[in-house]
Amino acid sequence: MQESSPLTAAVVGAGLGGSLSIRALRESPRFRLVGVADVRAEALEQYAADVATFTGHEEMLKTCTPDVVCVSTYAPSHLELTRAALDAGARGLLVEKPLSDTTADGRAVLDLALERGVPVVVPHGLMTMSGPAEVLSRVRDGAVGELRLVEIECAQWDVINAGIHWLQFFLALVHPDPVETVLTAADTSSRTYRDGMQVETEAVVLARTRGGVRVVLNTGDYLPIARERTGALFRIVGTTGFIEYAPWENGYTIVADGQPRLDVQVEQYEVALHRRHLEHLADLVVAGTTDDYVPETSLAALELVEAAYLSHRVRAAVTLPLSSYTPPDPAPWDPGMPYSGTGGGRNGREL
Repeated sequence: MQESSPLTAAVVGAGLGGSLSIRALRESPRFRLVGVADVRAEALEQYAADVATFTGHEEMLKTCTPDVVCVSTYAPSHLELTRAALDAGARGLLVEKPLSDTTADGRAVLDLALERGVPVVVPHGLMTMSGPAEVLSRVRDGAVGELRLVEIECAQWDVINAGIHWLQFFLALVHPDPVETVLTAADTSSRTYRDGMQVETEAVVLARTRGGVRVVLNTGDYLPIARERTGALFRIVGTTGFIEYAPWENGYTIVADGQPRLDVQVEQYEVALHRRHLEHLADLVVAGTTDDYVPETSLAALELVEAAYLSHRVRAAVTLPLSSYTPPDPAPWDPGMPYSGTGGGRNGREL
């Protein structure tokens, strides 16, 4: 079911995420772009010729009264902008990932929309592509047996900016089995920053679900990747085989049930990425319903990211949910050094 006239839409934030929404809205017959806001006047120049532009979101929301608002700014501002969009009467929201800079505020973003019955989409690209969709389907159908391990390699990126995509995909693979523990080791010697956030030089994140499935995410500025085409690789291991998938490709490799290695190409969807998310949002707005699958797995991925960095800070495994986790007191214990026989501790031979 489609409305007879396009939904009006406005975008807050004209950076990378905002530009993807702007392009998708212009391409889709389901929408009419009516406004773009950004605090940086120079970021608006390329759009000013054919759409109203504003240096403040308040004026844009009041002037344009859009049906749909895309929140495409830095994560710490998402909660405030979500509230403003809903107060202005938005009927649907696209909120960029991560939903916020903390799990608590990300939860608040989704709860605000839920309270008003307003649908939200979070534009995780892998959720809109045919290749990863088939990988998800085959894993769930048992093509590699019982899922046991997901290894992820990712070069020139970090846990929060790219890792949140990969962890959301992992959560889709194991859904509804929740993650219970997260343990991280991180090197910060280069003092790398990216997209306004302090990030790691290299990190390894290990997380385990209640059902015992593990994910190992290795991110870093310079990493050798087994397949260099996209700078990242998933290796999805089950009891009878494995799948290798390079993010953003519409194909994968499977080795299973003693059969030879098989490279599979999947026909691309005609519409993908931001436009597919937005057109799904249009369907939800018209139907007067919501779909929380991607938003909720995105929020769970944000909690994994927050737990991963917390684990690095406190030098301990972090148990989920974060709302009930209390970090342990610092322990004067140095693995690999001789045990003096004093100072407490427990004998690992007697566990």
